[in-house]
Amino acid sequence: MHKTSARLLALLSLLQTPRDWSGDDLAKRLGISSRTVRRDIDRLRELDYPIKTVKGPAGGYRLEAGTHLPPMLFDDNQAVALAIALQTAAAGTTVAEDATRALATLRQVMPPRLRHRIDLLHITAVQPPAAADDTLQTDAQVLLDLSRAIHAHEELRFDYTPGPNTPANDVRRVQPHHLITWRHRWYLVAWDLHREDWRTFRVDRIRPRTPTGPRFAPRELPGGTVSTFTTSRFRGNDGTTTDWPCQGEVILRLPAADVAPFAQDAIVEELGSHHCRLILGSWSWTGLAAAIGRFDTDIEVIGPPQLATAFGDLAARYARAARTTRPETGPAR
Repeated sequence: MHKTSARLLALLSLLQTPRDWSGDDLAKRLGISSRTVRRDIDRLRELDYPIKTVKGPAGGYRLEAGTHLPPMLFDDNQAVALAIALQTAAAGTTVAEDATRALATLRQVMPPRLRHRIDLLHITAVQPPAAADDTLQTDAQVLLDLSRAIHAHEELRFDYTPGPNTPANDVRRVQPHHLITWRHRWYLVAWDLHREDWRTFRVDRIRPRTPTGPRFAPRELPGGTVSTFTTSRFRGNDGTTTDWPCQGEVILRLPAADVAPFAQDAIVEELGSHHCRLILGSWSWTGLAAAIGRFDTDIEVIGPPQLATAFGDLAARYARAARTTRPETGPAR
């Protein structure tokens, strides 16, 4: 019985590889006869594993998706990787509760050697402080509803709350194309039928209406890929290029090693022990000047002229702000 159980597990492990297996290939890999392979396939089917017989000259077998989730087999490294992924997902994500329950189930059936490895690994995901408009959480059911509409190419109507300053719901009618994550938030990329343009919507502010609308032929996304389009739009561009709308070049009186850790996607070039060249982009010239100013050192503008003008405007604005400083008031008596 022990040999049969071990053989069935080995057979199941092979079948979980996404390919077709001939009876002869399985027999050779397991060191058994083709007749034993057929008998073991029947045993797995009795355990509700959906194994399909593939027609052809040599015949074969394939493990297909079933109507319910059958028991699955993982090797040691797969089990550890799955546990790590579940720990990460359990830290403040949309499916945190389900991930925690799945992790508990997985740990319960692990052999002691693997359970010990998992218990030694504790992941603490530190979430950034919540902004004032982060009170809404993404609903897993909404994600599923949006995914279903995207897959079926069906128009979608939903109530959308843009933010705390515009609390009234806005009804949108769109052609949904992609679900994306950007900096720990879910977004829907869609063609807005009323505005006749591409838009990105925060999923936590979407409340889908039913039923969905008619089917549509998907449009070509600007930029060619969802990655290019998304990066471009969040950088304030038109969706066709990942470049920043405003890009400038300066020389900072700081070592490159001091600038690089805080430069994000900028280019930092060492010019000497106390100088470096910085090429940085932003959505506006004023925003770019402010971003460069945070390095708190002397700045030489190489170009373009719009950046130098933005520094002048910002300096004047800061000077006016400094003159409006109110005197501190003492504690009330």
